[in-house]
Amino acid sequence: MAAHGRPALRDLFDESPTPHIAHPPKTHHRDFYVATDGSFRKTGGGLGAVIETRDGTRVARVATTDTPPDNNVAEYRALHLGLDVLAARAPRHASVGVLIDHDSLASNVNNAILATNHPDRKPPRPFSVPPETEYHWRGIRARVNGFAEIRAARIDSNQNPAHPLANEPMQYEHVNGELDRCVLPDPPEPTISEVPPPSRANRNGGNRASD
Repeated sequence: MAAHGRPALRDLFDESPTPHIAHPPKTHHRDFYVATDGSFRKTGGGLGAVIETRDGTRVARVATTDTPPDNNVAEYRALHLGLDVLAARAPRHASVGVLIDHDSLASNVNNAILATNHPDRKPPRPFSVPPETEYHWRGIRARVNGFAEIRAARIDSNQNPAHPLANEPMQYEHVNGELDRCVLPDPPEPTISEVPPPSRANRNGGNRASD
């Protein structure tokens, strides 16, 4: 459940798993959060994206029609679009939290992040990318490499704020006319110093524990 009074995307990111990557508390302090979703129907699909700063200021929303061949391609196209929109509004040194409701895509994104830190640029696990998404996957990886820090969290579809934008793009097309913003978030909240583990906490006390 979201904490009262905190931004929606930050809440979702804090409370959701990040496949293949440990999720220590300090990683919750993202500068920007982007939620994306793609939909597929035989009559036509859609792409949706919502971007917020850490303090909850809305940066952009996107709802557009699309004609993907299947749902997997729609999800990749949506993330590519969302990251492109964010990259035009955020500095390169920004840290980013990505929220998507597609297991394989979230895994691939975090796998790509780990690959950038590997000496041989090799992912710890093989990528599993649908062939039809090759162009968009290259674009996603380029955007991933363009930010200082980024990781993806897996959320449920019914929690994804981009879901209605992708599923009813014509109904929400008015969001595309919202004022463009290039917003920097407020400074991070101060963090509480970590308490040393019990084995170290009393080393300087009267009864010094043996090492």
